[in-house]
Amino acid sequence: MTDSCRSQSEAPRVPARAAAAARRRSEPRTGRRAATAGTTEMANQEEAEIQISELDLLSSMFPYEEEFAVTDQLALAELKHYVENESAEVPSSKVQFILNIKAEVPNAAMVEFSMACALPFKYPTVLPEITVRSSLLSRSQQILLNSDLKTYLMQNFSGEPCMLNAREWVKDHAAAYIDKDLSSSSMTASDATQSQVTTFTRLWIYSHHIYNKQKRKNIIDWAKELSLSGFCMPGKPGVVCVEGLQSSCEEFWSRVRRLTWKRILIRHREDVSLEGGGHAEIQKQRKFPTLEEKCFDAHGARGNHMDLGQLYHFLEEKGCADIFQMYFGVEGH
Repeated sequence: MTDSCRSQSEAPRVPARAAAAARRRSEPRTGRRAATAGTTEMANQEEAEIQISELDLLSSMFPYEEEFAVTDQLALAELKHYVENESAEVPSSKVQFILNIKAEVPNAAMVEFSMACALPFKYPTVLPEITVRSSLLSRSQQILLNSDLKTYLMQNFSGEPCMLNAREWVKDHAAAYIDKDLSSSSMTASDATQSQVTTFTRLWIYSHHIYNKQKRKNIIDWAKELSLSGFCMPGKPGVVCVEGLQSSCEEFWSRVRRLTWKRILIRHREDVSLEGGGHAEIQKQRKFPTLEEKCFDAHGARGNHMDLGQLYHFLEEKGCADIFQMYFGVEGH
């Protein structure tokens, strides 16, 4: 199905939630305090509904994982619970996802561009966070491309849902940046500042199980290759944590999820922007010195179940105890 056909067939899905939001706006509230709180609550609810609608639309238009993939399922679940009034608590994490686009480059084959996207809770009141990458883009070309995309969205879609528009803009314009000759004199001061900002990422990955020895070897070898630290707990369930440069974590996840799994997903993701982004700043953020396999008193008929109490104490020692509840739904002890 072409992009244009997809757009026409799926477009009516978004206004349905918008109509529901409009109905809520017409509901009366009494009292100054109630009115203020109600206005904020309604605004939050409307923004959350718009995000779910847009994610549903993206999922239906791009059903294959190589086109569109949510990388933080826990954040998506929190947002859905909030929209369905199952939780009054504002979601704690941004929904993050990847959009992959293939564009034709002159004198070359089709080139893939990856859009790493995050939706702040106030989106679309505020712009989405988007970083476009390609193996054929130099650092300066990537900075200029992302800067121009942000300018385009600010000028045309402030306060409006814009993920499809952002994708179309990248599809239509990104290839041209590969051929741009950017000398140091053409870089602005803001570009220079942006180039000094590095993102440190920590991914918490959940798998139904991790038994296969080759997969376990891949996890350790790839982490070492990409300078990532963390740990891998094999067995049922399987737990993997990797931390390091954002680009390295995303490359690790890209490799791991392409292996054959019964179920694997990112339970939680942490991103920290580092000014300067030097080795010392990155090392300060690490909670683990290297990536190693951790087994906690394996038991069970196949020796494939770990002592989760020991896992909790290990996480507690590393300052990550809150992650236990995200994985297993109960507080550790």
